[in-house]
Amino acid sequence: MSGHSKWSTIKRKKGVADQARAKIFTKIGKEITVAVKAGGADPTVNPRLRDLIAKAKAANMPNDNIDRVIKKAAGGADKTNYEDVKYEGYGPNGIAVIVEGLTDNRNRTAGEIRHIFDKFGGNLGTTGCVSFMFESKGVITIDAEEIDEDKLMEDALEAGAADLISEDGVVIVYTDPADCSAVREALEEKGYTFESAGVEEVPNTYTALTDPDSIVKMQRLLEYLDDNDDVTEVWHNWETPDEE
Repeated sequence: MSGHSKWSTIKRKKGVADQARAKIFTKIGKEITVAVKAGGADPTVNPRLRDLIAKAKAANMPNDNIDRVIKKAAGGADKTNYEDVKYEGYGPNGIAVIVEGLTDNRNRTAGEIRHIFDKFGGNLGTTGCVSFMFESKGVITIDAEEIDEDKLMEDALEAGAADLISEDGVVIVYTDPADCSAVREALEEKGYTFESAGVEEVPNTYTALTDPDSIVKMQRLLEYLDDNDDVTEVWHNWETPDEE
């Protein structure tokens, strides 16, 4: 699940339990499979695959696992045909939620996602009902420890970044979505490592919940969405209590 702080999007991968880590690896593996089938197994000519390899490494996915998924997809051993799906809806008290995923059965996935929204005080909406509240941005998150933030700013802007902010022990580099890969690669060449890097849906405004019951329901909604095998990303505009 991709959580949002008040001012930015931050994805933390540290301290993930083994079971949760395995689920993350499985989901990234599915994305890599789709990328290989669509654009080939060579990351130098398949930018989508190149980005996903970076995503996998940021999540601490072992290189052997990455190579195994690529080879399996390239060799045709994985016969599953996945489709991109996107759902928009509302959590408790109108919190905007966007769900992205990959599925081999659109009807099954739609039913499961609708059930999760209904179960925790939300409702699944129509296409476009909340996406206007978000802006697509390249978001590169770098641990602020042991880096010179002034030098990072200089390097990032030189690479084509649009903006940088520092908060919660990380520096967030924002880019135009089309520039995200190039900026990440330029910073990688300069020795920076990332907690996350990719195009994300960043809310234009955030909404707080004050009712304890609504807070619990929203937490459970996000947990259940994140736990669904077909869901790859969840974006929302909830100003979570520990990030105020």
